[in-house]
Amino acid sequence: MLELLTTATRRLAPLVCALSLGMAALPGGAEAQNLFAPAITVNDDVITTYELQQRERMNAVLNAPGNLEELAREQLIDDRLRVAAAAREGIVPTEEQVTEGMAEFAGRANLSREEFVAALAQGGVSEQTFRDFVRAGVAWRELVRQRFGPQSQVSEVEIDRAQNAQDSGSNVRVLLSEIIIPAPPPQAEQVRALAQRISQVRSEAEFSAAAREYSATQSRGNGGRLPWQDLTDLPPVLRPIVLGLSPGEVSDPLPITNAVALFQLRGIEETGYTAPEIGAVEYAAYFMPGGRSPETLARARVLAQTVDRCDDLYGVAKGQPANVLDRQTLPPAQLPADYAIELSKLDPGEASTALTRANGQSLVFLMLCSRSSVAPQQGEDGEDAAPAREELALGLRNRRLGALADGYLAELRAEARIVER
Repeated sequence: MLELLTTATRRLAPLVCALSLGMAALPGGAEAQNLFAPAITVNDDVITTYELQQRERMNAVLNAPGNLEELAREQLIDDRLRVAAAAREGIVPTEEQVTEGMAEFAGRANLSREEFVAALAQGGVSEQTFRDFVRAGVAWRELVRQRFGPQSQVSEVEIDRAQNAQDSGSNVRVLLSEIIIPAPPPQAEQVRALAQRISQVRSEAEFSAAAREYSATQSRGNGGRLPWQDLTDLPPVLRPIVLGLSPGEVSDPLPITNAVALFQLRGIEETGYTAPEIGAVEYAAYFMPGGRSPETLARARVLAQTVDRCDDLYGVAKGQPANVLDRQTLPPAQLPADYAIELSKLDPGEASTALTRANGQSLVFLMLCSRSSVAPQQGEDGEDAAPAREELALGLRNRRLGALADGYLAELRAEARIVER
C-alpha cells in the first residue's frame, strides 16, 4: 500500500477544512490568500500553494529522499490524475475506508493513527493533508483492482516456471557496508543532505570513514562493514536495491523511522546453495526513555549484558506500562523496514540499539527471538513440494498489476492538461 498511498483531489470543502486545521500556523491577510491561490491546474483540478507546502512538509517528516519541492509537485499531479480516473469509474472511498487506511499506514511505523497524526502535526502537517493522502491511495488501489484484476491473473504454467527457477537456481550472496544515521525531526533536513552527499561516494575507505563518524549501528566500529549475507536473508525492501548496485556503488538514501540508511555493495557472488526462505521472524522491542542520550545508551549496554533471550525482557519491563515492551511474530515482508534491516543482522538472543521511536525520544532495544523457515508442503507423491506456492503466485500477480497500473498512469499523464501558474 505504500506505493499506492498518495494525495487525493481537493475541492473547496476539503480546502476550507485544511485551512481551519492549519490556521494557527498560517500568515494572515493577502499572504494567506496567496497560499490558497492556484499553483498548478491538472485538467479541471487545482493544486494550491498550500497543498504543495503541506506535501513537502509531509515528505520531510517521512524522510523522503531527493528534492522535496519537486517530489511534492510530481506526487500531487499524479494524485489528481489518479483520483479523477477513479471518480470517473464511480469509485469514491468512504470515510471508514480512509480511516482504516490511515491506521494501516501509521502501523508501518509501529504507531497508532492518533500517534502518527500527532507526529505529522509536530512537523506542521495537518491531519486533513494525511487524510487526503490516504484517500487517494485507497481510490487508486480499488481502481487498479477493478480495471486490471482479470489481466493480472497468472497461469499454473507461469507459477510452475517461476517455482522451478526458484528451486533449481543458485543463490546470490552479497558483501555490504551500512550506515544508519539518526534523523529526529529537528535534524531531518540536515541528515537528508548529509546522506545525499554520502550516496555519491564510490570509495570503500570514504564510506567506512563516514560510517565511523555518523552511523548508529554496532558495525560503525568496523567502518560499517558486514559479513557475507545470502540475498534471501536480507529484508524484502533491500533486495531490489542491492541487486541494482555495482561493486563500490552506494544506494540512494533509504528513509526509515527517525533515521536514514545507506548501503554500499562491496562484493557479490553466486553460489550453488539455495538458502531456505524465512517464513516468520519473532522479535521483542523494549522502549527506553531518553532516546540516544549517553545515559540511555549506557543503560542499554548494561541491559545487553544481562539478558540472553527475549523472555528475560518480561522481567525488565515488570511494573512498567504494557506498551514499553512489544513482542511479535511477523512474516519478513510485514516487519517495519528499520526493524527488518536490524533483525537481519542478528542471531537469536542478540540485540540492536540503532533505532528510536517517538521522534527520537525512545531508544528501541530490539532483540531477535527466533526465525522460522517456510514450512514445506507435501506433494501427492509424499515428497516435499516447493514452499509458498500461493505466495509466489501472489508476488507474480502483484508485479503484473503494478506494471499495468504504472502504464495506465503514464497514459493519463500524457493526455492531461497540466498548467503551472
